Amino acid sequence: QVQLVESGGGLVQAGGSLRLSCAASGRTFSSYRMAWFRQAPKKEREFVAAISWSGGRTAYSDSVRGRFTISRDNAKNTVYLQMSSLKPEDTAAYYCAADRDGSGWFNLHPSIAADYWGQGTQVTVSS
Repeated sequence: QVQLVESGGGLVQAGGSLRLSCAASGRTFSSYRMAWFRQAPKKEREFVAAISWSGGRTAYSDSVRGRFTISRDNAKNTVYLQMSSLKPEDTAAYYCAADRDGSGWFNLHPSIAADYWGQGTQVTVSS
């Protein structure tokens, strides 16, 4: 069992930056691929970014590539999402996810499935 707790969301102006954190419980954090997803009101949940067990491989959606950076610190059981050049269309609830496999996140059309989900943190970007 893995419990995920996101933090770092908030209100920011367009062009600004935020860093989301996701703290995971348990002693097997390094055995999980990790990812971030987001869901805007009245829209389906969408993949944002994923990172491999060691952090050596990452994947991003086209909409955030070049603006967002995913990273992890296995010693701290934490995964991060650094968001820069934020746009109003980035407004959404952001969810952290963990998966023992997670290989589907690195496909051309990433999976939106995961073994474990956090409760989400809201990011609002004003224009």
